Amino acid sequence: MNAFDTAIKFFQDCGLFIYPSVLIMALGVAIAIERFIFLNKARSQNRSVWAQTLPLLQQGMFKEVRTLTATSDSAVGKIVNYGLTRMLSPGRREDYDAAMEEGMMEIVPRLEKRTHYIATFANVITLVGLLGTIIGLIKGFTAVAQVNPAEKAELLSASISIAMNNTAFALMVAIPFLLIHAFLQAQTSEIVDGLESAKMSFLNLVQRLAAEQAAGGAKAR
Repeated sequence: MNAFDTAIKFFQDCGLFIYPSVLIMALGVAIAIERFIFLNKARSQNRSVWAQTLPLLQQGMFKEVRTLTATSDSAVGKIVNYGLTRMLSPGRREDYDAAMEEGMMEIVPRLEKRTHYIATFANVITLVGLLGTIIGLIKGFTAVAQVNPAEKAELLSASISIAMNNTAFALMVAIPFLLIHAFLQAQTSEIVDGLESAKMSFLNLVQRLAAEQAAGGAKAR
């Protein structure tokens, strides 16, 4: 019997409870793939936009930066644009920080979206597998009570083996799901930390350029 036949027999032996487990697994895998692609794309876009934006900010070319970030779909572009838009009216560093923090509050939930479902699915599929095992054992012991004593040991052994398949499958899915959830959370945290760093760099640059302009104006007088 090859691996494919073994897998088919394994699923057949699990009974009806394998179907909700497979559905949960399919949903979790789909979400994990979508989140992985989304987060990698977001990280790549942030690095690209920030690499273009930082030199312009350092030169005080705020108009060019605003034009660049206005059409950007990247998270860092949106946050910088929030800060630049707030700069159109006079304000303090705290005002710009508050405006950019508002942008963070809008962006971060998008980065974290649906990731928590993977951990939830890991817990749910474990419970479904356990329920399938318990139902299988109940059916097994009920069937054993109705057969000849000579057949009891063999039938009971087969019933327990089939029932445990549900828990085995659930654990084989739940453990990778928990690891995937931790990995995606780490990626999300890395992106959020990068956005915080970009926000602080922007605020420091704005403050430095404002101080330099003030000093230049004082010298001119």
